This record gives sequence, structure tokens and C-alpha cells, in this order.
Amino acid sequence: MTDLSGPLRLAEAAGVLSLATDLAMAQPLEHGLRTAMLAVRLAQAMGLPEDEQATVFYTGLLHFAGCTADSEVDARFFGDEMAARPQMMAAFLGSRLGLMKTGMRVAHADSPPLARAAVMARSAVGGIAEFRKWARGHCDVARLLGARMGLTGPVQNALRHLYERWDGKGMPGELRGDQIPLPVRLMQVAQDADMAWQDGGAAAASEVLAQRAGSGLDPAAVAAFLALGDQVYAGLDAASVWDEVMRAEPGPQPVVGPARLDACLSAVADFADLKSMWTIGHSRGVADLAAQAAAEAGRPAGDEVLLRRAALVHDIGRVTVPFSVWAKPGPLTRGERELVRLHAYHSERVLDAADGLRPLARLAGSHGERCDGSGYHRGSRAADLPPAARLLAAADCYHAMREHRAYRPALSPAAAADELCREGDAGRLAPDAVNAVLAAAGQPRQPMPRPAGLSERECEVLMLLARGMATKQIARQLGISPKTCDHHIQSVYAKAGVSSRAGA
Repeated sequence: MTDLSGPLRLAEAAGVLSLATDLAMAQPLEHGLRTAMLAVRLAQAMGLPEDEQATVFYTGLLHFAGCTADSEVDARFFGDEMAARPQMMAAFLGSRLGLMKTGMRVAHADSPPLARAAVMARSAVGGIAEFRKWARGHCDVARLLGARMGLTGPVQNALRHLYERWDGKGMPGELRGDQIPLPVRLMQVAQDADMAWQDGGAAAASEVLAQRAGSGLDPAAVAAFLALGDQVYAGLDAASVWDEVMRAEPGPQPVVGPARLDACLSAVADFADLKSMWTIGHSRGVADLAAQAAAEAGRPAGDEVLLRRAALVHDIGRVTVPFSVWAKPGPLTRGERELVRLHAYHSERVLDAADGLRPLARLAGSHGERCDGSGYHRGSRAADLPPAARLLAAADCYHAMREHRAYRPALSPAAAADELCREGDAGRLAPDAVNAVLAAAGQPRQPMPRPAGLSERECEVLMLLARGMATKQIARQLGISPKTCDHHIQSVYAKAGVSSRAGA
């Protein structure tokens, strides 16, 4: 396994979290990046100093950073919160009547009329107070995540007030007008501009902003934005704006050191786990268990570090799945199962955006794979999975078994160990990874029968032989020399009593 490829910028770490917030809010991907770019262009046009431009930049990137907090509140009010969120956010800074109409239209849209009416009647009682608590929760989480990532005090302060409005009718409604931090006011203009621009182009965006100036939006900020004309959107229609946004970060563009990197990845882990009350602390627990299992398995120290970091962010894609799926007490439908299977794909793709996190991406995205090809998202088999991926899969399984879920209570350590061994015996998990995880969890190791008395390394060679790989290819895959690999092949032949690859 390779080390991280070069230094990671703070903007890259925040950018990865921004992409995850887009997924969590069902926004077109890179909405947060485009919001940051538009907000910075507006800040520059208004003559803000460089340090304030940087605050605007990070506020734009992370304006949805608290969106996994209280997902059950969204689900209770709207049913499928993933379907409701983009429409509600597009209407939030518009008229109060328009927001109410939108809420009534999207709430439990797939339910029968009488059921919808009953749910909405229940929601109306205490609904405003509930959403004020919801807004406070979102802002608290955003601020705390920002602090954990090492963002400046002004950015953290801005993240405390993301849902206030110019006219004082925001959430929780504690600030109005110039009391709202300027970076928030500029972000809101940029946010609404991007959503309207994505939907109907520059003319539609200008119309939306003009309508909301003086009510939801700061009129001076709107006027300054509209004065920039259509050129403000230059380059934002590219296939990806990642590189341009990273270049556009104002100021010194800080780099994340090793200690801060772990803090940033832990913040991403907590963002993902907040999606459901059943997964709070799951990613951190898997990371600790996987790292201990790597040590038990005798993996190099560098592999142990990378495995722990990949485990921290392995579940970031779970934010794409509606809360109702995670909360379902019974079996999932095929469509629901596919949503769950895809979350590993989304984890991998989000991490792959940042050069500095790319070595973690495929490993994190492999946590649902199984040695027999029954896993997700690729359906990889044992020979395609490096030792770290097998350890991550086993650690994720064991730790999940020890946690309560909507469809079952938490298993005892012994019951979880028995179940993990059954997965190994069935060929879904690698027996060596199962034993390493059991040792890390303080559970008895299980005997590991291997064919013909082969060693663990010889079994790895045998699996790759069976897939038709040449000696040099096997050596590269396993990180050994061709001469050593040939020695293992001859040993396999001798122990198995065969003299050819086909026989082996």
C-alpha cells in the first residue's frame, strides 16, 4: 500500500466534505464548490481584504456542513428527506408563503392524501419550534466540524448563523440585517444564485435574487452581485470546477499536517455517522478496530495508518441514503438495497476528488466487498482485494454487529465473533482477516484450515495463479520479488502434489 501522495491542503479536505454535503442535500454535485467560487468573486468585487475573502470561501464550501444532524426530524416532516431537501432549500430564502407552499407540496408526497393530511396536522403542532431547534443543531454541528478541521474563528462564527435571513425571519431567528456575519450574507446570495442558475440559467438567477433582495437576502450584496453580470458564472459550466476552485482559494492556502489530517478525517467520519442515530461513532470504532487488527496481522506501520484513515471515511457515502432506509425495521426492498450498495461507490468517488486523499479512496470504497464476489460495489473477489481491504471488511462487519440497528439489537461480543467466523467459513470474509479482527477485539481466534498445508502467503499466490496471472504479475500484486514468488509457486506445487498451474 502506498502512502498519501504529497501534502493535503485544508481546502481539499473541506472540499471533500463539501462534496459529501452536496450528496446529503441531494444537490447537483459541486454545488458547494460553485457557491464558494461565486461568493469569493462577489467578495472581491466588494473589495473585502484577503483574510475576509478566505472566510467567505470556506463558508461557501461548508454551508451545508451540519445537514446530517437531526435527519430524523427532516424524515418525520417530509418522509423522503432526500427528495424534499433541494426544493425546500431553493425556497428557503424566498417568501414565507412560497416556503409554506413548497413544504406542503413535498411533505410525504408519495403517501395517500388522508395519510399526508394526518402527518401534516401532527407536524403543525410545534413545527416552528422544532425547526428552530433543527437550525441550531445544524449550525452547532457545522461550527464544531469547522473547529475540528482547524478553520479560523471567523469561519466558525459564520457557520453558527447559516440559516438566518436579512429580514429576521430565518432560523432560529436570532439575527437580522447587518447583525448576520457578512460572509453568511454573501454565501446566501451565491447559494441561491447557483441553485437558480443550475435550474434556469443566468436570467433566472438574476430574477430570483432581485425578488429576494431586502427580504431573505442582503440587498447590497444582491446589487453588487447583479452588477457583475453574466460573467460572474464564467467557467462554472465546466464538467468539474474542482481545480479552479482550489486555485481560487484566497490567502496563504494552508496545508494540513499529519495530526490535523487525522482531525479532518475524524470530522468527516462524524458527519457521515450523524446520518442515523444507530451509527453514531461507528466510523471511529471501525477505524480503531481495523488499525488494531492490522497490527495483529503484522502489517507494516504505514499500512496500519492508511487503513485507519480509510476506515474513518469509509462510510461518507451513507449520507446519500434516505433516513427511512436506515430506520427500516424489516427487510429492505430491492431498490432500497441498491441504494445501500451504492453508498460505497459514493465514498470512493468523493475521496477520489482530492489528490492528497486518493490513496484512501479505493480502500474506503472496498469495505462492502466480499471474498466470494457477493459484496459491493464492484463485486470483487478475494484475489482482487489487498490485505487491508479484507481487514477493513471484517472490522466493519464485527463493529456493526456490536451496534444496535433498527432491525435487530446489538450482538454480544461472543455472538458477533461467532457470526464473523461463519462469514469466514462461508468464504465471504478472509479467515486471516477474521482472526486478526477477533484478536483485536479480545475474542478467541478460530482455527484456519488451509488446503494441502499451505501457508497464508502460498494461499494468496494460489488464488492469483487460479486467475491466470503470470509470475511477475503476482509478484507485483503482492509486493514481492519474482524470484520469491516463483519459490512460493514451486512450494504450492510440491505441497499440493501437482506439477502445473492448471493442477494447482
